[in-house]
Amino acid sequence: MATTSVDGALEVFSMCPTINNLDPDSYLRQAINVARWSEECGCRGILVFSDNSQLDAWTVSQLIISHTYKLCPLVAVQPVYMHPYTVAKILSTTGWLYARQIYLNMVAGGFVNDLKALDDRTPHDKRYDRLSEYVHIVRSLLEGQTVTFDGEFYHVDKLKLAPPLAEELFPGIFVSGSSDAGVAAARTMGATAIKYPKPAGEEEARAEAGLVCGIRVGIIARRSRSEAWDIAHLRFPEDRKGQLTRQLASKVSDSVWHKELNSVDQAGEESPYWLVPFQNYKAMCPYLVGSYEQVGVELARYFRAGHRTVILEAPTSLDDMRHMFTALEAATQGVGVRVG
Repeated sequence: MATTSVDGALEVFSMCPTINNLDPDSYLRQAINVARWSEECGCRGILVFSDNSQLDAWTVSQLIISHTYKLCPLVAVQPVYMHPYTVAKILSTTGWLYARQIYLNMVAGGFVNDLKALDDRTPHDKRYDRLSEYVHIVRSLLEGQTVTFDGEFYHVDKLKLAPPLAEELFPGIFVSGSSDAGVAAARTMGATAIKYPKPAGEEEARAEAGLVCGIRVGIIARRSRSEAWDIAHLRFPEDRKGQLTRQLASKVSDSVWHKELNSVDQAGEESPYWLVPFQNYKAMCPYLVGSYEQVGVELARYFRAGHRTVILEAPTSLDDMRHMFTALEAATQGVGVRVG
């Protein structure tokens, strides 16, 4: 199914579940199941979160590698947590032991209180400058260079990495592309800029500037519009407590995408674009809800704008994942991209 994003191919990632209020045994079962469903349906990889409230993303990625054959973890990397040499060492070690590619989701950090707790008071845009230096060191080490670097945030002297990483296992690199600073960092790093998209008609075609870009969305798609919406409302009922939590999160976040989604008006009744899961703090992205054809039409508009990567919210079952891919397949018809 999904393949790497070259020559019109669409690169699809799912999302590993967060711990929420799960006990360890329940989380292990759910994480393994989602990883296996994702691989069976054809996802290239799976996003693994990293913030102060979640499990260590590298440990969870090891779990995913141990229970799948080829699924690539997309690991959220927060520079405050570890030195770039450590990331390069983990990548080269994993590649040497398992011949498995890992993708990097470079995180600037949007929750200011989390950063303050770690005594990191770097301004928003400067955090993207730091990401660029970070990726430069990681990339140079993985390319086999002896690295001497004297930057604003990092300084290394004649640093060398072993074991070497096979070229075909070199990591894909993602970064948020909602802010101007994020877009500039994506260009500097040669990374894929991921958007938390507005309705497709309001999205700018960043790809025209030579930027590789993608979107993060949830999908609830079924044969009929009414069936999909019945499932959506059952899965995400109105939640006043969640709405208050979202309001609080908005106050302590300086992420541009967070503010942009908060300012988007809910689309009309006929539109598949749906923000209720985001507004009720049950998802960190918009959802697309409707029949396969309706969701496919909306997705196709993003693809025509140049997006070639999709990061999906975690499925609730293997069947749910299959429905998502049916909508993705419908979206590729006549757009010049393919899902496998």
